Amino acid sequence: MISYTEDTLVQQTTAAYLEQQLGWDSVYAYNTETFGPDGTLSRRDDREIVLTRYLYLKLMELNPGLPDEAYQEAVRQITATTAAQTLLATNREKYGLIKDGVQVTFRNDEGERVRQRLRVFDFAESANNHFLCVRELWVRGDLYRRRADIVGFVNGMPLLFMELKNVSKDIRAAYEQNFADYKDTVPHLFHHNAFVVLSNGVDAKLGSVASRFEHFHEWKRLAEDQPGAVHMETLLKGVCDKHNFMDLLENFMVFDDSSGESKKILARNHQFLGVNRAIEAVRDRKNRQGKLGGCSGTPRGRARATRWCSLHVKSTANSAATSPS
Repeated sequence: MISYTEDTLVQQTTAAYLEQQLGWDSVYAYNTETFGPDGTLSRRDDREIVLTRYLYLKLMELNPGLPDEAYQEAVRQITATTAAQTLLATNREKYGLIKDGVQVTFRNDEGERVRQRLRVFDFAESANNHFLCVRELWVRGDLYRRRADIVGFVNGMPLLFMELKNVSKDIRAAYEQNFADYKDTVPHLFHHNAFVVLSNGVDAKLGSVASRFEHFHEWKRLAEDQPGAVHMETLLKGVCDKHNFMDLLENFMVFDDSSGESKKILARNHQFLGVNRAIEAVRDRKNRQGKLGGCSGTPRGRARATRWCSLHVKSTANSAATSPS
């Protein structure tokens, strides 16, 4: 029987919203998860953090007609880790596989060695990916065992981590008391992570695995012309909507070494909205009679979006500008 404290009520409400409003599957795993191929999540044990059953099936679906060894090799590369790397270095390496696909070698029907890059996600059609929210997931590290509030899996990969406190607590506690501890005790939970959400059910902030607390930011708007509203529902709609989630994952995340120290940077709300508005203006330039003015909000908003325009718009805008009208 589930004991509903203020904390679990926030978790339950969040999971219910992901499932009922945003179309994620949802599983409550606390002390009910069974292990093995036919278990709840098909994990071998509580050390495993990639749901290989879902991953394997999606690899087959997105890259049909290949021998089993190709899919197995892709799974091996995605799940393999080395203790010699830092958490951020591993996260960067896994992000490369997430975004660019996994290069595998296998023998074709003629016995020839073939190299091919396998897609892990369908970025063009977000609905073709499998989204799963798991509440109260036990994860075992080298010395300790921790229970994550919510882990969001896409195609079996743990891309979303949520630490949820009750409404009476400042969300800084979620960062200092929980998130920081999890990175120390079960760091492999974050090897593939894309987004970290800290919330008390009302206030909510978004960051990356490498973000300091002051760099976590709010998601206030779903459109540039909307008034700002800082609350959990806005963040869930803005980030965990399937289309937005895949767009953020593919196009609004960058690892930067310009300062001499590797950093992971995630676009802020206004940058995401501004860049996508600019892209829509480019695509709709015929109806606009070639005018792109106002495509990313105020001059200040356009300036802030410049970095993400250079990353996100480059291929889209170039192809749009050279294609027939």
